[in-house]
Amino acid sequence: MADMVQDLFLTIVLVATGATLLGLLGLALLHRRLRRLRVPPNAGLATTLRVVPLALVVVLDLLDLGLDVFATPLVWVVLSRYRLQALRNTAALEALIPMTQVIPTMTLAWFGVRLLGLGEPALADDILDAEEVSPGRYAPRAGRR
Repeated sequence: MADMVQDLFLTIVLVATGATLLGLLGLALLHRRLRRLRVPPNAGLATTLRVVPLALVVVLDLLDLGLDVFATPLVWVVLSRYRLQALRNTAALEALIPMTQVIPTMTLAWFGVRLLGLGEPALADDILDAEEVSPGRYAPRAGRR
């Protein structure tokens, strides 16, 4: 019986360590793509989920699985850095709920938003690459397409 408990504990530790390492590696690989991500101002959760790549929500679920409630501050900082506030709040709240780590809730929400047609899709024409030159006046940024 003691061997079985020890094997179970070792399996849990290995899964948590693997999930954490995969999550951190995924964040490192997604960094460049997330920096260029444009989320509409005041976007809700559904709209934000329509904009972010599937890999990000999988990484968030892996970190949640590997780090349990300790993933909350990491998720908060990472999503704040990429200006994904709606996703940040939901992911942090979900990471605090005990025993939900084995359920990939963010991934399921990502698929649910797309299957149900929730949120506003991001349109490339709505994104302007301009800077404010005076109050209410904008000019195209130099050197960018």
